[in-house]
Amino acid sequence: MNKKFHTIGLIARHHAVGVRSTLCQLGDFLNERNYKILLESSIAKELDNWEFGSASPEEISKNSDLIIVVGGDGTLLHAARGMADRNIPLLGINLGRLGFLTDISPDNMHQALEQILDGNYEKEERFLLQAEVGKPGETGESSTAFNEVVIHKWNVARMIEFETYVDGRFVETQRADGLIIATPTGSTAYALSGGGPLLDPTLNALVLVPICPHTLSNRPIVVSGDCEIDIVICGRTDPKNVRVTCDGDNSLISSTDDRIHIAKYEHSIQLIHPSGHDHFNLLRHKLGWSEHPVKK
Repeated sequence: MNKKFHTIGLIARHHAVGVRSTLCQLGDFLNERNYKILLESSIAKELDNWEFGSASPEEISKNSDLIIVVGGDGTLLHAARGMADRNIPLLGINLGRLGFLTDISPDNMHQALEQILDGNYEKEERFLLQAEVGKPGETGESSTAFNEVVIHKWNVARMIEFETYVDGRFVETQRADGLIIATPTGSTAYALSGGGPLLDPTLNALVLVPICPHTLSNRPIVVSGDCEIDIVICGRTDPKNVRVTCDGDNSLISSTDDRIHIAKYEHSIQLIHPSGHDHFNLLRHKLGWSEHPVKK
């Protein structure tokens, strides 16, 4: 049988509970099937009994056909942003809490991997966002986000004031603690906590969710994923008291006359799921939705 993948990169969350044993099991499993393995060097050094290949994140991104992420959704978010330009499919082993993205349990890891490595899997393409902060017409500081871009207050207890534009069209001026611009992937994350809707991950859409708005009629808005969003800090808000955070990780700092521009990133992410993957089943399980009772 022709292999779909030949070199498999392993990315893991440092110090996650169970990460060492899971990585060692993965190494043995893949080595027995003659796959070339590349584990992040910094983690390989922490494993006393790691006998397989290791490499830097840059080398992993250049040489891997598949990347297996061991950790929680945050670990996969970090890997997705780093690997987006390489178009390498990602597969997640869940050692975190919810696991919307890392949807394979360590308990059935071997069975799921057997099917996937034999070519029985589902591939899903999802888009990222790019946020850029700078003067209009100039290239500013930028960062990518897989879940969401959040404009939020910083070091102050009061609300911030900002204008929102969609494709150059003025939407509104509002006072709030901030604004979440989320992808369908991110609709189950911070946007959900802020009262936003759940979006099917295959939709080409964005959701704009205000954070604790002053005017209660300010509700979440869903727009096309091809729309370009611009945010302008206004009123008495000092831009120094505003931050732009991508996936809760990278933060950009705004200054006077800056425009915050959010648009779809030019590269997308490929996620690998076991055959029969059902997004609604995932939602029922992770969010505790009720199910029909089993007939006896």
